[in-house]
Amino acid sequence: MINRVVLVGRLTKDPELKKTNSGISVCSFYVAVDNRTKNPDGTRSTSFIPCTAFSQSADNMSKYTKKGSLVGVEGRLNQRNFTRQDNSKASVLEVICDSVQFLEPKGSSENAEAPVFHDEQPANNSSDNFDALDLPDDDLPF
Repeated sequence: MINRVVLVGRLTKDPELKKTNSGISVCSFYVAVDNRTKNPDGTRSTSFIPCTAFSQSADNMSKYTKKGSLVGVEGRLNQRNFTRQDNSKASVLEVICDSVQFLEPKGSSENAEAPVFHDEQPANNSSDNFDALDLPDDDLPF
């Protein structure tokens, strides 16, 4: 069986950091993800996905992200059942995070512009450009 989730979206509010009785950090947050489907008025609908990170990931979420931060989440779906204070039963479907990636430079979530990443490899020379390859048609597999 496969239970994998990959999300890219923005935090809907500041992450909430708590500690368990044994001292493990637990961070709860919601990721807003645009859906592929559109509403009847033509706008995109959005899903607000609850996520939970533990240990070092939780500490880093609390330190380095805030409302509006762009994050990538990889994890698994988990369904929790519980009883509310009024004795009614409830269920929550959430993502338990195995990995959380911060997808923009620190402090740039206010302007919501796309992040700029610099390639660490040297620039490719023209011999790496496949458009410039001179191959006979007989060598092509199609």
